[in-house]
Amino acid sequence: MILRVRRWLFRLLRRVILLVVTALLLQYSSFPLDSTWNRVSLLLGNQQFDYVSWELDALAVKIGQTLYGLHPFLTETDRSARVRAYMEDLRRAQSLEAQISTLYADPNQVDPDTASIDLRAERDALRARLAAEQPLIESILEGQVAAVLVEQGFGTLGQILPPVSAHFTQVPNLLVVSPRDTIRFEVSINLDPLTTDALTALEQQVEAAEDVSALVVPLGGIALYPAMILETASIPNALDTIAHEWLHHYLFAFPLGLAYFSGDGFVGETRVINETVAANFGQEMSRLVLSRYYPDLLPPVAPTPTAAPARPPTPPMPPSLPVFDFGRTLDATRRRVDQLLAAGQVEEAEAYMETQRRVFAENGYLIRRLNQAFFAFYGGYQAGWTAGAGGADPIGPAVRAIREASPSLHEWVIALRSITTRDQLLALAETKR
Repeated sequence: MILRVRRWLFRLLRRVILLVVTALLLQYSSFPLDSTWNRVSLLLGNQQFDYVSWELDALAVKIGQTLYGLHPFLTETDRSARVRAYMEDLRRAQSLEAQISTLYADPNQVDPDTASIDLRAERDALRARLAAEQPLIESILEGQVAAVLVEQGFGTLGQILPPVSAHFTQVPNLLVVSPRDTIRFEVSINLDPLTTDALTALEQQVEAAEDVSALVVPLGGIALYPAMILETASIPNALDTIAHEWLHHYLFAFPLGLAYFSGDGFVGETRVINETVAANFGQEMSRLVLSRYYPDLLPPVAPTPTAAPARPPTPPMPPSLPVFDFGRTLDATRRRVDQLLAAGQVEEAEAYMETQRRVFAENGYLIRRLNQAFFAFYGGYQAGWTAGAGGADPIGPAVRAIREASPSLHEWVIALRSITTRDQLLALAETKR
C-alpha cells in the first residue's frame, strides 16, 4: 500500500514540475534564437543539469526520513555524535577517492585496477554506510539550524517557515557568461559536473561562438526545495550553506527574494543584495549553531564563507615574508579592470587580468581563470573573501553597516527583506548611521 502511494506521489510531482516548466516556456510563441541565453543553451546540448530527476529523488529521501527517521528519538548528544562520526567517515571516503585518482593518473602505474583494489573496497563500503546514514544526518543538521533560527526570532509559534530542508549531493557546475566590454551577469546555466579539462574546453567553445567572457564555477548550494547542498566533510561549512540557502527560501516571500528573478533582478543589483545578505547570514548562523552544538569547532574569528562560491586555497606564508592581502589585491584588480573597460580598452583589461591571475598564483591563490565572468559572478557575493570582487560597488559595505547597526540578526533581515535596489539600500544604510 505504501509503495503504491509513493509511486502515485512521484507521478503527481513529476506532472506538476513538467507543467511549471511548460508554462514558463510557453511565454514564447517561437524559440527566440536571438537571445544569448538560448544560443549558449543550444551549444551545451545535453550537458545541462536534470533538475526534475534530482528534485524527485530528493523529495523521496525527505518523505522517507519524515515517515521512518530516527531523528526525533535521539538525544541532542547522540545527534551531534552521529554528525561527527558521519563527517569523519566522509573525510576518509574522500581521502580514499583522492588516493585512487592518484593511482589512475600515475603514468608509471602499470595496473591501477590491481593497485587500488583494497582502496576501492574500503571506499565502496564506506560509501554504502554513508548513503544509509545521510538522510538522518541531514535531518539532524536541519533541526539544529532550525532551533537556532527560533532562538533568533524567526519562529512562528515555535516553528520555522519555510521549514529548513537540505539534501547533500554533487552540486552542478554553473556556466556564467558576461560581455567582454563590461562586467555583467548576463547568462547562467547549470551543468552536469564536469572535469577540469572538459569545462575549460566548454568555456573556450562558448567564447569563440559568442565573443563573450565565460567561466564555469563550482557552487556550494542551490536554493531548490529541499536545498541542494554540496557534500562536505566540514560541519561549519555544511551549517553555513544550509543557513544560506534557507534564507533564500525565506526571502522568496518578500520583495528581495521575489525580485531576484524579475526585471533585471537575476543579472542586476537585486541579485547582488540578495546573495550578499545570504552570505553574511550563513556565516553568522554557522557560528551560532556551532557555539551551541559543536563549540570545539568554533573558529576564533569569523569563518570564510563557503556557501557559494568555494574559496581558493590559502597558502602557508613564511613569517619572514610580508602577508599577501588577497582581498585588497582582488579589490584593486576589479577597480582597475572597470576603469579599462569603461575606456573601451577590452584587450588591455583582459591582459591585465591574466597578469593579476599570475600574481595570485605566485602567492598561492590558484585561480583557474580571471576574467569578466569571474567578476560578474563573484562580485555578487560581497562577503568574506569575495568582498573584493565587487570593487567600488557599495552594496557589501552597506549590508555590513546595516548589520552592525541592527540589534539582532532577525531585525537585520527584516530591515533588508523589502530592499530591491542599490539606492534603497544606501538610503537605509544612511539612516542607520
